[in-house]
Amino acid sequence: MSLDSCLEAAFRNNHQRPASQFAVAAAEAQHRQALAAYWPQVTFSGVLQRDDQSPNFIFPASTMAIPAQTISTPASTAVVTVPAGVLGPTAVQFPVAVPGQTITTQTQYFAVPAQDVKLMDRDLGVATVEAKWLLYDGGMRSGLNRQAESGIAAMKQEARRTDLEIADSVRRYYYGAILARQLHQLGSNTLARMQATADLTQTMYQGSGGKVTKSDYLDTKVMVESVRALVATLEQNEALAQAALANSIGLPWNASVSPADTEIAFTPLAGSLDALVGSAYELNPDWQRLDAGLRAAEAAVDTAKSGHYPKVGFTGRLRRYWNSYDAGLYTPTNKESWTIGLGVELPLFDGNLTRAKVAEMRARLGQLQEQRILLKEGLGLQIKDVFLRLVAAEKSYQATADAMQAAIENRDLTTRAYQNELVETDKVIRVQLMEALMTAQHLKTRYDHVALQCQLDLTVGREIFRQLANGP
Repeated sequence: MSLDSCLEAAFRNNHQRPASQFAVAAAEAQHRQALAAYWPQVTFSGVLQRDDQSPNFIFPASTMAIPAQTISTPASTAVVTVPAGVLGPTAVQFPVAVPGQTITTQTQYFAVPAQDVKLMDRDLGVATVEAKWLLYDGGMRSGLNRQAESGIAAMKQEARRTDLEIADSVRRYYYGAILARQLHQLGSNTLARMQATADLTQTMYQGSGGKVTKSDYLDTKVMVESVRALVATLEQNEALAQAALANSIGLPWNASVSPADTEIAFTPLAGSLDALVGSAYELNPDWQRLDAGLRAAEAAVDTAKSGHYPKVGFTGRLRRYWNSYDAGLYTPTNKESWTIGLGVELPLFDGNLTRAKVAEMRARLGQLQEQRILLKEGLGLQIKDVFLRLVAAEKSYQATADAMQAAIENRDLTTRAYQNELVETDKVIRVQLMEALMTAQHLKTRYDHVALQCQLDLTVGREIFRQLANGP
């Protein structure tokens, strides 16, 4: 598999990515919860109930007292009409004088018996639609909304950090598998050359009376078997590296992935340290997440301040009753009703609770601001450390490449001289081991260089890795 194929498989199979995406989805849901506070809240409730008997109200028995009083009437004249047929054939009217008089009554008591009043029928149905709409809250909803938006930004940066960590692991294992294969191949080639030297040594001491002795052959034989044991270890390391690469991209434990590339790419460092650090402040996930935390802390201060201000809300209610009794509580007038209102809640004294909340949020904001300074300095130092190590690795790359080439030429010359018995056996062994050592060191330097680039990619972001390749 190529590196791109490994990365695609890792992003597709790794379970850390769905977990981080769920965290983003949860933050977005919290944002929608904050936005819901701007809308009216309408609820419906209904109930059907049956009592064991109709509720009633007992009006207790009482006595009504009428106090004693005196009533005076003035003198007056009244006209009396005598109907026809009494005094004559026609009706006759004549005045009658009524003298003034005074009527005195005594105190009187009237007993009122107890009364059993039925309030409603035993079966009752109620349906209510209630609406509430917060019109003014002193900045509480705005603060909560900004906190939720900052939470989304923070979770997205956390998800980006997860992607960077996955890519870093896959790339390190990928190039590690290439290095393990190269070292295994180097060990096999060294073993083949050492075996050829041993065979040549055996032929030389058995077929001629030169200065090559059996002791030289035995020394070579010991070295050959030592290298053979080392090659077995290198073969094991290659298999383990390929299994680790397969595991990093989410394949089963019994899978093995062989890198498609045969060499570790070497990309020289480009760009200045200042530009690199400046770009890191815009791309680093931890830096972006802290910025989101600062915005959330500022919004939390505004949310806490809203406790000092009044809250104004609109309320409305529509209610309907179903009861077969038309008297008592649920008359036809009372069975349907609606209510609208405007409510105000004004904090007068809360024991300095709101002030303490504001002080707490400001302290947390100050803490994050100080942490931002620490992160800025720490991030700059980390990038500077990786930058300087990359510069040193590039110098080591050229030095080890020259040393490896010199070791190859030295081994070639020494081997040909040994065939003519011009050099000692131990020197042949030494130059072959030196060639293997220099080649291994060069391969390790190339891996260290790309590993440092991976570390820089993880610290700053994938975009920085492209900048390194493209230059300033």
